[in-house]
Formats: sequence, C-alpha cells, structure tokens
Amino acid sequence: MNYVDYNFNWLTKELKGKTKEEILEHIKNKYLSLSKQEKKAYESYFQKYPYWGKLSEEKLEFEQLQNKAASLHDHLDDFIALYQKLKDYRSKKLLYGILMNWYDYDFNTLKSLMDPTYCQYFDLDLLACNKEVFVDVGAYIGDTTLNFIHSYGENSYEKIYCYEINPKTFEKLKENVKKYPHITCKQKAVAEKNGIAWMKENEIEISATTLSDTGIEIQSVSLDEDIKEKITLLKMDIEGGEEKALIGAKEHIKNDHPNLLISVYHNHEDIWKLFRIIDSYEKNYTYYLRYYGNYFFPTEIVLYGIYSKKEPSQT
Repeated sequence: MNYVDYNFNWLTKELKGKTKEEILEHIKNKYLSLSKQEKKAYESYFQKYPYWGKLSEEKLEFEQLQNKAASLHDHLDDFIALYQKLKDYRSKKLLYGILMNWYDYDFNTLKSLMDPTYCQYFDLDLLACNKEVFVDVGAYIGDTTLNFIHSYGENSYEKIYCYEINPKTFEKLKENVKKYPHITCKQKAVAEKNGIAWMKENEIEISATTLSDTGIEIQSVSLDEDIKEKITLLKMDIEGGEEKALIGAKEHIKNDHPNLLISVYHNHEDIWKLFRIIDSYEKNYTYYLRYYGNYFFPTEIVLYGIYSKKEPSQT
C-alpha cells in the first residue's frame, strides 16, 4: 500500500472510531491551540466569506467547526466513495489534505499541493480543448474565459456563453471580452429552473455575490432551457449555487457529455455531493481534483469531470 492510500485509510479509520461530538471536540481543541494571529485570520476570513458558518472564539460561536464535524461524521462514506473514484494520486492526496485540514489543521499537505503551473480550471495534462462550446457560469469579469483563450488559443472555441449576475462586474465582463468573436454575455442567474431569483451583494468582496431570499430581482434560468445547442465544456463557480445549476443542466450532461470544471469548496458538502449528482446522470466520467487555493484553509478546489466513453468489448 502506498503512503497516500495508507494515510487516507488511517484517517477514515480514525473518524469511524469517533462520535460526532468527539470529532467536534478534537477539531475545537486543535483550533483553540492555534496562535492568536492564526485564529484572527480564520475568523476574519469566515466573516468575509460566510459560506462555511460563523466562527468567533470571543463570542463562543463555533458553527464552522460544528459544520466540519457533521460533514466528517455523517458523510464519511461519501468521501470514501469519491476517493475511490478519483483517477490519480494527486487528486487522492488532495482529498486527504482537505479532510486533514478540516480535522487536524494540517497546513503542510495542502501546501505541498499548491502548484501554479496552469491557470485555474485549465490543467493541460487533464483537459484538451478544440472547437469548444464553452459555458462559463459565474464569469465574474471574464478572467476564466480569458484564461481559457490564453491556455488553448483563439481557435479553440466555436462559441462561449458567459453568465454573471452582478451588474457592476457584468459591465467589466463585457468590456474585457468584447474584442473576441462569438462570446455571448448573459446577466442571468443559473439555477435548476427558469424563474426569478434575488441577488445579494457581499459588502466586503464583490466576487462573493450570492443568490438569496431577498435582494435585487434577477432572471433565473436553467442551462437546459437557456442553451439549446450542444455544449462541450462547462465551468461553474457561483458561490454555493453549483448544486442547483447542475440540476438545471441534467439533460446537457446526460446527452452532450461536456467536460466539467466545477468549484466544490463553498461549503463542507459540495466536494462529495456534486460528484454524486454528476455520477447519477452519467457513469462515464473520470474524476480529478485540483487545487488553486492557499495552504491555510482549502478553497479554490476544482472537480474535473472528464468524459471518457467506454468502448463496447469485442467478442
């Protein structure tokens, strides 16, 4: 058994032997043992990006730790299932590193996996692109679309659709991509069905705009309804809205089999849950994880789903 498998098996055995309360106690003790500067950095981060739950030692708010403990206890079999589906050991080591960061505040494993070789979403060793119909969900100011063109060239696509809900960044998006042909920008929320949604701006970080129960009214669409042509490449980074967006792209995934580039870090469940959704639609995806975040807390985690149709066996 290699060391990556050994470490992951040790961790899962450790977690299986503990109750949810014992896991939480372990995480809490590890957190409280961090330096004052480290705890301040954590608490400031979760105030800025509230996806994972509240965290404040002074106020005795430990929701973020409780959410981690619940996920590690209640969904350990889902994490194991994902580990078994991952294609390479870089991906498996990353999953181990994420869970060890949650459980033990292990910074070193994540640090060993930080690699700026390729642009985020476009690992050239995993993804080849040619004449794509690329859908960029959560296009922000066009950075991902521009990185796609930089990585694969201006002849690598036939059409690009960019979805962005924030009106401020939408104008920058249109300006940044206007010199390239065949790019359509849509100020619409991507979800499970057509309708109305409400946008809530993050007062601290504009890139963290989310959908909410109240706020600015905006049109909501499903990709199955909004794009009728075949799509070949689908990226999603919409601050926790990826689950609903995948549900609304079910027919494209089942019928078109686009390669998938999905952000899976906006809560403590998406990393296994979104894999489960995709796998329920289509079994012939090969899965990889790649990391574009920092060593302190695991963010910017991308699940690559590379479609690889199995040829029928010869008899």
